[in-house]
Amino acid sequence: MIKLRNLLFMASLAGTMATQAQTTMATNSVQDNSAQAAARKALLQGENGQNTPAEAVSNAPAAIQTPSASAMAEPAPATNAVAETSPATNASPAPAEAPAVQVATPPPAEPSPTKAANIPLIQFSDVSLTTAIENLARQANINYMLDPKIAYGEPDASGQVKAEPTLSIRWENITAEKALLALLDNYGLQMVNDQQTGIARITIKDPSAPPPLETRVVQLKYASVSNMVTAVVSTLTDKRSKVIPDIRTSQLVIVATEPEQDAAEILVNKLDTVTKQVLIETKLVEISSNPTSQKGIDWTGTLQSQHVSFGNNSTYIVQPTAPTPGTATTVNGVTTISGAQPAQPGIVSGVLANPGLIGATTGGFGPEGFLNADGLNVVLSFLNSSEDAQVMSTPRVVTLDNQSAQISVVRTYPVFQVTAGTANTTGGSTVTYTNVGTVLNVTPRISANDRIWLRVQPQVSSFAGIQSQTVAGQTYQADLFDFRTFDTQVLIPNAHTLVMGGLVQDNPISTSTKVPMLGDLPGLGYLFRSETKSTTKDNLLIFITPTIVKDDNFQSSETQFLDTPATKRPTMVDPNNLWDGSHPYNWSNPTNTDPAQAIIDEKSVQ
Repeated sequence: MIKLRNLLFMASLAGTMATQAQTTMATNSVQDNSAQAAARKALLQGENGQNTPAEAVSNAPAAIQTPSASAMAEPAPATNAVAETSPATNASPAPAEAPAVQVATPPPAEPSPTKAANIPLIQFSDVSLTTAIENLARQANINYMLDPKIAYGEPDASGQVKAEPTLSIRWENITAEKALLALLDNYGLQMVNDQQTGIARITIKDPSAPPPLETRVVQLKYASVSNMVTAVVSTLTDKRSKVIPDIRTSQLVIVATEPEQDAAEILVNKLDTVTKQVLIETKLVEISSNPTSQKGIDWTGTLQSQHVSFGNNSTYIVQPTAPTPGTATTVNGVTTISGAQPAQPGIVSGVLANPGLIGATTGGFGPEGFLNADGLNVVLSFLNSSEDAQVMSTPRVVTLDNQSAQISVVRTYPVFQVTAGTANTTGGSTVTYTNVGTVLNVTPRISANDRIWLRVQPQVSSFAGIQSQTVAGQTYQADLFDFRTFDTQVLIPNAHTLVMGGLVQDNPISTSTKVPMLGDLPGLGYLFRSETKSTTKDNLLIFITPTIVKDDNFQSSETQFLDTPATKRPTMVDPNNLWDGSHPYNWSNPTNTDPAQAIIDEKSVQ
């Protein structure tokens, strides 16, 4: 009866294999026939060697279910079942429930060029290892062949027969390729891909061999290559693994093992996200005020430096006049000089207080002297004045999250550097420039609740004047500048305004003059004293409004610039014209007005 059952199984198996000839992959033809027969026999024969009832036999996975047709990369073949009924004359009892393979055939699907989708359920129940490998390879569209070294069911060099293991597993939400790789790794096998033939070889894994390295190219979308390299390297544990950045194409070449590749891919997907942007609107308002009040009578010009002198207040210089040469005339050898005058005393400059005193000097105690002074000089002040100024600028800038932005409103001042000469070198001067004004450095960082952390670094500078210093007997001058700066960190809600007014300068000045004792008299003291008050105020207000830029804030604009043909400009000078051209006219060929061709024709005639 056992032989009869085997004959019936072989006949049915031949029929089913004929119907699968168009859908079975090329790798099924290299399976060992003896291993297949042993597997089929194990499915149809119980442990006690008696006949089994009708069973469903298939080379498909025990249970493979997909949510949709697009989840499968290849239509699964129809279930090939072999149904066998024991003859009625056979009275042997039926054995216990035999191993069975159950299949849920998914609907056909089109091949997907993208990444394979997960299969909701993969289940095997008491299925041989080669059968599971065959079905998973078919679902993953992998052409493969078994290494003869595996040889399940055949005696090895020592004569021992290695039995093929059976398995019962249940997996959910996993691709067929990952399930196949996990199955091979569990039984000490590995799949080696051949790039030339496209046929993978399933062979025994060497326990001492390191895991193979794979090379993948990861295209970055938003992140910087240099920043991403540091993050990806942290996921690599194998010393052979490495990451090579390609800055030109913003790609990463990762050479690592498969687990490291998966970890790097997960990390890149989490980090390579769209970087938010922040619009920073600033308003810089600088208010300066200079009120001045001057009241009273200032006697400084009279009493501070009064010049008193005694004399006739006359100043003159007595100088002789130059002699005048005469005219020489010679008659009969006798020379006569006419018109000559000798030098005479005279007054070149000055005023004579007494014309009778020729040659008198300044000063003296004669009757002509008298007392001389500067006179009375008083300044009356009763006036208030004020000077107000306001400078406002509203710059705007957009920057990436956690990237610094600089807003500058400055004026460039020249700074002269003079070099003194030495015994061997000559002196010279160089000019450098410095920016004077308002410079604002802002670094935004967006938090999870759309609040914006800002680091604000304003710097306000102004020209203060010129200072003179004497060094080694020489006086040098240098420009003075005032700088005001601070560094602070604030947290602002999105689209709110922060007012910063910390740069305030207040410089009051009071000046008073008074005549001693007279300025202290009640009432009359106002006639002998004065007071000047002034205040210089500089107040800089900084308004900062950070706003997170959303995707809907951008507006696309259509342009036809690339489609617009180039406009040909009119030629102002026509070299082919007789009026504008510089080449001689070719009278031998009047119809030819090309200068270059005219020269060629002229040379050909010569």
